[in-house]
Amino acid sequence: MGVIYRAEDTVLERVVAIKVLADPYADDEAIRRRFTHEALAAARLSNQPGTTTIFDVGEHEGRPYIVMEYLPGGSLADRLAAEGAQPPGRALAWLAQAAGALDAAHAAGVVHRDVKPANLLLDDGGTVHVADFGVASAVGLDSFTAAGTIVGTAGYLSPEQARGDRVTPASDRYALAVVAFELLTGARPFERDSTTAEAAAHVSAPVPAASLVNPDLPPELDDVLARGLAKRPDDRYDSCSELVADLRGAFDAAAGHTAVHRRTAVAPPPPPPRRRAPVGLVVAGALLLALVGAALALAFLDGEDDGQEGQPTAAPSTTPETVRETVTLEGTTVVETVVTTAPAEEEPPPPATTEEAPPPDDTRSPAELNDEGFALMQAEDYEAALPLLEQAVAGSSGSGELVEAYASYNLAFTRRALGRCDGILELLARSEEIQGTRGEIQRLRNETERSCGGDGGDDD
Repeated sequence: MGVIYRAEDTVLERVVAIKVLADPYADDEAIRRRFTHEALAAARLSNQPGTTTIFDVGEHEGRPYIVMEYLPGGSLADRLAAEGAQPPGRALAWLAQAAGALDAAHAAGVVHRDVKPANLLLDDGGTVHVADFGVASAVGLDSFTAAGTIVGTAGYLSPEQARGDRVTPASDRYALAVVAFELLTGARPFERDSTTAEAAAHVSAPVPAASLVNPDLPPELDDVLARGLAKRPDDRYDSCSELVADLRGAFDAAAGHTAVHRRTAVAPPPPPPRRRAPVGLVVAGALLLALVGAALALAFLDGEDDGQEGQPTAAPSTTPETVRETVTLEGTTVVETVVTTAPAEEEPPPPATTEEAPPPDDTRSPAELNDEGFALMQAEDYEAALPLLEQAVAGSSGSGELVEAYASYNLAFTRRALGRCDGILELLARSEEIQGTRGEIQRLRNETERSCGGDGGDDD
């Protein structure tokens, strides 16, 4: 219906996109009205995050145009065509962004009616923006489609759209579930050889199991998508965000007990300083030892004078023996009691009690290692959790699965809890790359940057 140009706004010095109504439709009054509705519907949502911003609306040589923000990242349709199924974390992040924009549109009384990957555009930071409200219906705007007219794209039509019935926000939620199915499996749920057959399948065909289309997906996902693609609007989710939350929950359940540890990481306090004895006490102790030594020496010399030399020495006694001596030193008489104990035979040192635990069983999966490490984290036994989580990260590295995201976060958290800074920022970046932006990740990143400065990214 429209042709899109990349242009430069010479007044504000910015790159923009201009959508112009194509020549074949410029003389069709119904299409011209639809094009105008696109501008009005989108302009009502321009202040909402995740929606393409409209800068201007006008007409040039009898052809309407819309000036909007330029999004250089292409569309999700481009990514699917080039890469196929997307990593779950990336797909969930995109779906969450689209869901927020659509829920905001529904709250404003706008129904998109053509949600599909081609209308989900990426900015240069990889964030999704919902575009092309050209077939939207909006409260307070005149209807521009007759009853029984199908508006939308066959692959993403809700059953009510395919039948020509009234369209509601539930129709957009259905279309987003189709997009979710495609992002995660690389295929549409009701893909057929013809658009007519595909539209009919939305009405009557059972929802296929995503885990069978893509065996890398967990079966827990199937029930969520089945509800999102329910034939009856009332059986679907109440919001797009609720759909995405349950998709994320299905992956969480499949990964095991790998929920993000929410306790704020604090470095353990330093050990208390060793107390030193007062100087006077040390000197007194040294004097006492000197006096005792002198007393023993005198006793030994007295024994020699009494003709005791050459007498056999008794076997050392194992019972204490008390010797009282009076020693005069520079006119000072000191009376001291000395307790001596014969040395006992040295016993071998007891076995070390801090011996490292044997390495974890190598047959355990990264998910199992992460689960065990997380349980130890909850018990605040970070020293024991550390080697398990390091193995979980090493075993899942590069997989792009949620277990890698969870293990990376848990290892980062554990290192901070132990007062370490090494590699934490890289671990958090990898976790965020897979599972999308999470408040827990950002809080730990901020705490690490504040406490560690530039050291939070250096591995050992």
